[in-house]
Amino acid sequence: MENQENVSRDEQIGFHKGALKTLAAERQELSKILQIVEQLMHMHINGLKELGVDLAAEANAQAPQGQAAPQGAQNSGVQLDNLVNK
Repeated sequence: MENQENVSRDEQIGFHKGALKTLAAERQELSKILQIVEQLMHMHINGLKELGVDLAAEANAQAPQGQAAPQGAQNSGVQLDNLVNK
């Protein structure tokens, strides 16, 4: 009986360690994808700036009356999404 419990426990430990190793690798890959997306977004933001589009001014214009958009509005993912999806 004790031997079966140890094997089962060892198998469980191996399973959890393997899962953590896999998830850590997945998290690292997701981080790489996020960095690429951020770089591409910044390239498009800079392209809009070169064309004279001021995303910060547009974000302030969309903010509710009496409430200014937070500092760095052009870098805010939610506000950028709102500007792009309007």
